[in-house]
Amino acid sequence: MSTPLTHQNTIVSPVITEKSYALAAIDKYVFRVDPRASKYQIKKAVEDLFKVTVLDINTVKQASRIVKSNRSGRHVTLSTKKKAIVKIKAGQKIDIFSTLKA
Repeated sequence: MSTPLTHQNTIVSPVITEKSYALAAIDKYVFRVDPRASKYQIKKAVEDLFKVTVLDINTVKQASRIVKSNRSGRHVTLSTKKKAIVKIKAGQKIDIFSTLKA
């Protein structure tokens, strides 16, 4: 039985890369999310957890893939990953990305 999605487990983690910092400068933030989460669930979770207004959401889903393990030589299946690029209302900020230089 799988765990039902709540706001805390819908958003897995923020994506911290140079590109995500560049997007944060134009009010877009990138998060890793649960692959089962819909855009509506992601929007609701971001609005409730960070107290911001979400204008738009784009999602990117990376399918699972099979790779050969160097350690055991067996084939291993890597899990599915999903990212959400969330655009928020101008002037609002998310605290996780507050270390940005303006």
